[in-house]
Amino acid sequence: MLVKIYTKTGDDGTTGLIGRKRIKKSNPRIAAYGAIDELNAAIGMILSSKLDSDIRDLLVQIHNDLFVVGADLANPNLDDNSNRVNSDMIVFLEKKIDRLEDDLPAITYFILPGGDLAASQVHLARAICRRAETNIVELSDVNKINTNCPIYINRLSDLLFVVARTINKRKKIKDVAWKK
Repeated sequence: MLVKIYTKTGDDGTTGLIGRKRIKKSNPRIAAYGAIDELNAAIGMILSSKLDSDIRDLLVQIHNDLFVVGADLANPNLDDNSNRVNSDMIVFLEKKIDRLEDDLPAITYFILPGGDLAASQVHLARAICRRAETNIVELSDVNKINTNCPIYINRLSDLLFVVARTINKRKKIKDVAWKK
């Protein structure tokens, strides 16, 4: 347990990973799990909104799961099997997507982020999620990672899109259509 929030060990532009290894803060690993941290903060902001209980419960689960994703990305030792992102987590997202999509109208046009404030916040989280995926793929170009991490994040961006549409539909707000 940390006694103080500041340690001064990062003042030289490095940060510690699981296993006490230190790397530069410009390392792709830091960008990857930093983007996950940003995404998790965005999910936390959404949770401060008034949400239907099923959406709130789903986002609380994602909030916790993103901590696991971040831990996986911060851990350069793939032999450590504790709290790993796994295929069950991906299947969970897919089932939620399918269930929510069943209640949505088919998409016949491009949808712009917007609508209700909570839906707009979910769209912002989705955009952060897409950047996080790019950061994770960049990390995987130079380091071995848990291959479930980019799959989970890819699926999560799809789920967030569906969640935003669901929030708008339940509040009787039409999706914002892109106009040429």
